[in-house]
Amino acid sequence: MAFGERLRLARLRAGLSLAALAEKATPKVTPQAINKYELGEMLPSSSVLVGLAQALGVSLDFLMSNQVTALDGVEFRKRSGTSEKERALVEAEVIDHIERYLAIEDILDLPEKPSDLDEIKPVDVDDLDDAEKRATWLREKWNLGGDPIPSMTSLLEERNVRVIEIDGHDGFYGLTCHVKRPAKKPPIRVVVRRNVNVERNRFTLAHELAHALIGECKKAKPEKAMDRFAGAFLVPAEHLKEEVGTGRTAFAYKELVRLKHLYGVSMWALLYRLKDVGIISEANLKNLFRTPARAWLKSEPEELSTDGETARLEKPQRFETHVYRALAEGIIPSTKAAGLLRRPIADVERAVKGQQ
Repeated sequence: MAFGERLRLARLRAGLSLAALAEKATPKVTPQAINKYELGEMLPSSSVLVGLAQALGVSLDFLMSNQVTALDGVEFRKRSGTSEKERALVEAEVIDHIERYLAIEDILDLPEKPSDLDEIKPVDVDDLDDAEKRATWLREKWNLGGDPIPSMTSLLEERNVRVIEIDGHDGFYGLTCHVKRPAKKPPIRVVVRRNVNVERNRFTLAHELAHALIGECKKAKPEKAMDRFAGAFLVPAEHLKEEVGTGRTAFAYKELVRLKHLYGVSMWALLYRLKDVGIISEANLKNLFRTPARAWLKSEPEELSTDGETARLEKPQRFETHVYRALAEGIIPSTKAAGLLRRPIADVERAVKGQQ
């Protein structure tokens, strides 16, 4: 990604017009000059470059790095009405994280390995049932069996998919893309999620996984197909039927809570799954929208603990592990590790030494 594109992304993320950035920067620079920088028609002097970075609240590394040339095939899962600024904020945060990820891999001289997903060609599906079959197919291909998946994050990281967790804004849920790199380096597969709660985090990763396996859906909206894949992948039909039986007419609240914790999904994802596999009817599901259960759409009942085992397993580990390995082996100093991890030096050193 050229300097001009990075500058524009950073400006949009900061919510500044050309004139507002020119006014904020020191030394002074004209809006016309900034526009030429963004169009690639000229480059700033070193002093102006530093001033622009300070005014935008980004590092010089972000503006000048060449680790990432483009985010390719971005599938941006968001709420409708997301603004250009909000999208730029997400893309800038993703690029910053990916470049730190690639930097530590270069420092450790790790071998280039393709993602398991790169061996799979996305296929079009006819309907939602076909999307479910695609989830079953992947479980079989990866020898996952029919039990609940303990960690979606570990599952993807073990298959050389970089999983990134960002703050993002409220309208953003996740994205999947290939990251293009310079010098004919092979692209890498990245899945990004916004940290919401454990249930949503797991479903987002399964949904983004679906984007790598499914192209178009002929008889339903694509996002519906991705959701159906995610539900089937996290809550296998046969396992669910064994747990609850078939032809049910009612469920106890505590029974539903146990099931959502067993599969690590939200209450409404579980209810839709019960409908999809034929355990409850479409009419029964619709009736729930006219009961107090409707409130579960906005307020998740009995969330999985953020300090629990499932939450711990769903934290991305690979990038952080690489950084601490380099630090422990004396390849990088504490200051470099803190910069890569975006954490205070004292916290990083404590993590290396443990409790004294």
